[in-house]
Amino acid sequence: MRPLIALLALFAATSAVAEPRLIAALDIDASRHDLAMQTAGTLEDGVPGNILGGLGSGLAYAGGDTFLMLPDRGPNATPYDASVDNTTRYYNRFHSFRFQLEPASTDLPFTIRETLEATTLLWSPKSLAYKGEAPALNAADHFYFNGRSDQFDAAKGSTNPDNARFDPEGIRVSADGKSVFISDEYGPYLYQFDRATGQRLKSFALPAKFAAAHLSSKGDEEIAGNDNGRVANKGMEGLAITPDGRTLVGIMQSPLAQDGGTKAPYVRILTVDIASGATHEYAYRLNNIGTAEKPKYAGISEIVAVNDHQFLVDERDGKGRGAGGEPVFKKLFLVDLTDAANVSDLSGAEALAGKAMTKTVFLDMVAALKAGGIASDTIPEKIEGVTFGPDVTLNGMAIHTLWIASDNDFLSTLDGKPNPNSVFVFGFSDADLPGYIPQILAK
Repeated sequence: MRPLIALLALFAATSAVAEPRLIAALDIDASRHDLAMQTAGTLEDGVPGNILGGLGSGLAYAGGDTFLMLPDRGPNATPYDASVDNTTRYYNRFHSFRFQLEPASTDLPFTIRETLEATTLLWSPKSLAYKGEAPALNAADHFYFNGRSDQFDAAKGSTNPDNARFDPEGIRVSADGKSVFISDEYGPYLYQFDRATGQRLKSFALPAKFAAAHLSSKGDEEIAGNDNGRVANKGMEGLAITPDGRTLVGIMQSPLAQDGGTKAPYVRILTVDIASGATHEYAYRLNNIGTAEKPKYAGISEIVAVNDHQFLVDERDGKGRGAGGEPVFKKLFLVDLTDAANVSDLSGAEALAGKAMTKTVFLDMVAALKAGGIASDTIPEKIEGVTFGPDVTLNGMAIHTLWIASDNDFLSTLDGKPNPNSVFVFGFSDADLPGYIPQILAK
C-alpha cells in the first residue's frame, strides 16, 4: 500500500475531479457468531444458525456512526439437499454495526473500528406459508421468515406476501429512523419492518409483471417453468430511498423473463411512492452482457440515491475473490430519471430498445481499489452493498464518504484462504458528484 503522506497529497491534488479516493478498508471476520443467540443451533447443512456472514448483500447508513448490514437467505454452499438448492431455514435478519473512522498513521488515511451492536430477526404477526418443519422460534403472534426455497404456497405466485421464504438483498432506513425497507429476490418482495423489533409492518404491492406464476424449490425448474416475471434468484437486488424519504427505488438484478431474461440488455428500475404505493418503471441498459452467442455475466447489485432524480447503480462482473478469475468490470454508474421514459406499459427487449436512461461512469471500483493498494486477488466478486455515509475531515477539507461492502456467501475461508466480508470507504467532494444530497435522517 502507498504511504499515508503520498495518499494525502494525491487526494488533495485531485479532490476536485470526478475520481473518488479509497480512504479506509476493513475485513470483518466471518468466522464468529452474530448476536441472535436463540438461533445458535445448527442448520440443515450443519452450519451454525448464528454465523456472522453474508453481510454485504445490503448496506444502509442509519445516522451517526451506525450502519445496517443485511445478509441474504443464508448459507447454501454446503451440499445436503439439491431438491431445495441446499438452502436452509436460516432466520432472516439484519445487523446494526458501529463503524468509526479513525485517523491512521500508515497505509490509508483512516482505519475503521467495528462494533456489532444488535442482530434483529424478521417476522410477521400473521401466519406464513411453510413446508415441513416450521421455525422453532414461531409463536402465536410471531412467524419468522427464512431462506429455505420451499417455503411458499404454490397456488398464489411468487409475490404472495404470505410466503415464508425471503431472500433479502437491499435495505434502507426510513426518514424517521424507526423502520427499514427491505427488497428481495424470491418475490420480488418489498417489505417495511420495525427497526427495533423486526416485525413486518407493510408489504408493497408490485406490478403483476414482476411475479412468477409457477413456483419450485429448485431455481432451475422455476426458470424453465416461467415465461414472465423475475428470473429465479435474480429479483430485486438493489434498493434506494430518496433523501426526503418519500420514494423507494428498486432495481432488478437481471431482465424479466418476458424482457429476454439473463441474456437480454434491459433491466427495470421501479419507483414506489411510499405513501400511496404508486409505481413507475424505467429501463436501464446493461454494459457487460456480451452477445447472444457468447454471453458474459451481467448483473446489478445495488442502487443508491444521489438526490431525488439521480442514482448510482452498481453493475459488476462475476469475477474476484469468492469466484476466481481476474475482476475487471465493477462500476458505479450515475443515472438520471428526470427525462427517462416510463416503460410501465412496455414489454420485451425490442419495446424497451431506445428507452433506456443515459448513464455515465462515476467510479470504476476495480481501478480505484487497486489505486488504493488493494491487491487484485483480494477484490471481492460480490460487491453488493453501497451507501453514502457521514462526512469526514481529511487534509483540512470536509469530504463526503461512499461505503461499499461485499457478500462472502457465509464462507469465512475459501480454497484455504480468508474470505471475509470487506468494507471499503471512498472520499469524494461536491465537485466529484454535483447535486449530491444526504438522506435526511431523524436524530
